[in-house]
Amino acid sequence: MQRLIDARLDAVFRLYDELVASLDGAQLRLSLPVPSNPIGSQLWCVVGARETWARAMESGTWGPFRCSIASFADAQDPGLVTRALATSASAFREASLATAADETRTDFKLGLLEHESQHLGQILRYILGLGIEPPPGWKKRFAL
Repeated sequence: MQRLIDARLDAVFRLYDELVASLDGAQLRLSLPVPSNPIGSQLWCVVGARETWARAMESGTWGPFRCSIASFADAQDPGLVTRALATSASAFREASLATAADETRTDFKLGLLEHESQHLGQILRYILGLGIEPPPGWKKRFAL
């Protein structure tokens, strides 16, 4: 079961990596024409959640949400976001491998997978609504 969850998380992590590689700073600043935050802010939340869940995996308890990307404005820098996504994915993988799989940690993994999936759907709506061409992996994953 753990290997299946890990494989799903890795697949989602790759989708985010592919997306950010296809976006520029101007696109990370875009919002939908309805009340919404910029795409970069969505990615800020993804990075912070990964980092927070990694700490939870290590400690066995949920802690406060913190993100290494200092501000929403910083989340508009494609290089910074790319590095933060890679670092946060690595931190989660390492914490996951370093801890015994128990019910609490399995629940943390599933919680992160759910959070990542929620943001995939939100960001997909953003890029389609803003007329941004989805990357190939996104087209395949979402049958676009």
